[in-house]
Amino acid sequence: MKKIVLAGGCFWGVEAYINTLEGIINTKVGYANGHVANPTYEMVCQNNTGYAESCYVEYDEKVLTLEKLLEAFWAVIDPTILNRQGHDIGSQYRTGIYYIDKGDLDTIIESRNMEQQKYDKKIVTEIKPLENFYEAEEYHQKYLEKNPNGYCHIPRELLQKKDK
Repeated sequence: MKKIVLAGGCFWGVEAYINTLEGIINTKVGYANGHVANPTYEMVCQNNTGYAESCYVEYDEKVLTLEKLLEAFWAVIDPTILNRQGHDIGSQYRTGIYYIDKGDLDTIIESRNMEQQKYDKKIVTEIKPLENFYEAEEYHQKYLEKNPNGYCHIPRELLQKKDK
């Protein structure tokens, strides 16, 4: 089982989308790479904690490679926009790939370089080691499963479970 943390705007949609992929074992949403201990959603929304709304992903690399996971991630973000995705604006909505296994870095860089070929503007998605991750409050976990009509910046058709 491999682990990585992905930030792509509001974590509700990122988690719902990632969970449509075959090979995903577990996800949880939370706050990554900030500088305040035990942040709350309200604190992170103040835009001064350094955290990114993120999705902690555990996946089976025999079913889903990191390359394929990143390909899916790039498909639902605009990596050229700083501190914004959809209608969500603020540094907590920045895009990021936070790796846990340093051995993943070359694959992540290669994936970003391939993705860059699709854009004239520079990709600004952070690529950093995971420094810290705090799980978000329970009501945020699997939010769109609990609230099917809840807000999401990712197109709804992408949130449908893929047929195997």
